[in-house]
Amino acid sequence: MLRPTRVLSTLVGIVAMLGTLLVAGTPSQAAVPNRFGFVLWNGAAVVPGGTYPAATTVVPLAVGRYQVTFPGQGFSGGVVHVTAISNGPRWCQAEAWGPSGANEIAIIRCYRVGGVPDNSGFSAIFTTSSGPGASGPYGYVDTQPTGVIISQYNASGAGNLVTPLGVGQWSVKFPNIGSGGPIDGSAQVTAVGTVGTRCKIRNWTSIPAQQEVIVFCFNSAGALVNSRFTVSYQQKASLYGAGFPPQKFGYLWNAPPVGPAFTNFNSVLGYSANTLISAGPGLSLVTFRQIGFAPLTVQVTAAGSNSNFCGLNFPWTIAGVDLYVRDVSCYTNAGAAVNTGFTVSASSRV
Repeated sequence: MLRPTRVLSTLVGIVAMLGTLLVAGTPSQAAVPNRFGFVLWNGAAVVPGGTYPAATTVVPLAVGRYQVTFPGQGFSGGVVHVTAISNGPRWCQAEAWGPSGANEIAIIRCYRVGGVPDNSGFSAIFTTSSGPGASGPYGYVDTQPTGVIISQYNASGAGNLVTPLGVGQWSVKFPNIGSGGPIDGSAQVTAVGTVGTRCKIRNWTSIPAQQEVIVFCFNSAGALVNSRFTVSYQQKASLYGAGFPPQKFGYLWNAPPVGPAFTNFNSVLGYSANTLISAGPGLSLVTFRQIGFAPLTVQVTAAGSNSNFCGLNFPWTIAGVDLYVRDVSCYTNAGAAVNTGFTVSASSRV
């Protein structure tokens, strides 16, 4: 007959063994984000396949100005990114965001060439995180043009650093989430304010000590200008910081052409699995195999030193399990189609 203490010891051992097996057989769920939401607005209605939570709403407030309500996602801080969706040269930016009761409210502004407010479709995402738990090197900042950080996150727990380099130019450093480099992962940047402004990635570098993203911002005349902006860095994580789950996300840098292997990631197929082909002047068809599971969001940011900007010509499509971003569309400051660099990020809820 087993003594009670031996029975208890045996049970504890069995439970511990089962726990080990469960951890070994099941990917751990990241602790981040605290809250997040995304929305696809086609210019007339919310599109369910690009929207989470499902009850998210968009209300036009004026020409080119919209209120997005993410139900149940109210939380202080965080960042917003937004990409215009139009068959002409448009860009969108964030005006403001914050909690209203249990909900998160984001105000989006869209413009046409010349900085004139103009109605446009768009894809937008809000996310906020704290504490450890990102599945890979991940971080974000919302910063004033002076370099004073309004809100930030770093998967290592370190403080990020924003340094003005000149008018409309900044260095954003994410310490302790570095990698072998020279360039790994991806980034998205969005201007914040009430005056038409576009921000983009000049370039970024990866070293073991940190990730560094150089951000440039331009006014509607194409001149460098000081602006508030948000920037998110991701590596083997979704744009909202989590990974495994979600199981379906990816990113790609068009340098052009496509960038180094570690800037082209697919959560199902690994590195260099996503493809890009030209679809005409200033147009690129990007294909993310096996991650086409709605709801999902797609974001695009122009890359390079000039005032070119990028968006989407049409909303993305899903065929089978593949995601087709058709097409990333890029323009000069005057609105002429141009082949230029950009980053594109796709993140599913699944």
